[in-house]
Amino acid sequence: MSVQNMNIEGQTSLRERALWDDALYAKHGRLFEAEHRGEFIAISYDGLTIVAKDDMEVLKVALERFGSGNFAFRRIGFRTLGKWRVAQ
Repeated sequence: MSVQNMNIEGQTSLRERALWDDALYAKHGRLFEAEHRGEFIAISYDGLTIVAKDDMEVLKVALERFGSGNFAFRRIGFRTLGKWRVAQ
């Protein structure tokens, strides 16, 4: 499956999504670990990034720029946890 086919709206399983998110973080997110550990990152499927200390701000900007379901979202330098939040 290519990144171009990654419209998450029901077309991929959560496991497939997690694998894509892991790959995006490994390729684009690890570069930020030394200077931004503990901050939050959104990574588009094109490799564009948004980094900030405020998780909700990163999420809000990512939704505006990339659209819902079109980016990986992580805390830099930490394992992924199963926490979902709603942006308002």
